[in-house]
Amino acid sequence: MDPAVKTTSRAYDNSARARSSHARQLRVAYVTGEMLVERGYGGTTMAAIADAAGVSVPWLYKVFGPKPTLVKRAYDVLLAGDPDPVPLAQRPAFRDLLAETDPHRVMERYAAISRDLIVRVGPLAAALLSAARSADPELADLAATISRERLAGATAFTDHVAGLGALSHRLTREQARDVVWTLISPEVYRLLVLDRGWSADIYEQWLGDSLIAALLPGTR
Repeated sequence: MDPAVKTTSRAYDNSARARSSHARQLRVAYVTGEMLVERGYGGTTMAAIADAAGVSVPWLYKVFGPKPTLVKRAYDVLLAGDPDPVPLAQRPAFRDLLAETDPHRVMERYAAISRDLIVRVGPLAAALLSAARSADPELADLAATISRERLAGATAFTDHVAGLGALSHRLTREQARDVVWTLISPEVYRLLVLDRGWSADIYEQWLGDSLIAALLPGTR
């Protein structure tokens, strides 16, 4: 066989395997999220996830790790929308946000990004944070990690607004960060969207308006 044909065939095979693994990981993430919301952490088993996702339990452990690691990985995949190892801050929407210099557009872009993220992961995050009030240390650690990551994101956003010279003098940078951290929380999403039935569009508009009112000068 022509070596070039071999190389092309091998590249095609690797690409096909990568796509298959990508699809399976995404399927596992969605299945895990649905089960955790419906059954809770204790009622969600590795075997049940593997069966519903159409994968083997050994494959699940190999790719995702034990249950606490799998749940966090599923959360991350749902948050990003795919299993690609690209940090959120390096994705196009966030790069566009950091390139924006108009303060009002910054708020609107951030509200749109937050809406996309919370729609994908909001029900799961709310379920995990609610369950973390139990005595299970695994869930407590997971909830703390999710909270820290959200705080880091709020900090980066607030620093960007402050760097534009657009932050209201009414708030310190730390206070502004805490306001953002609260507004984008899964708890607020649960109350407004899951409990009160707000649409995603209304939630995004409210979030953008709230960010503008809270963070920018001259808006009260």
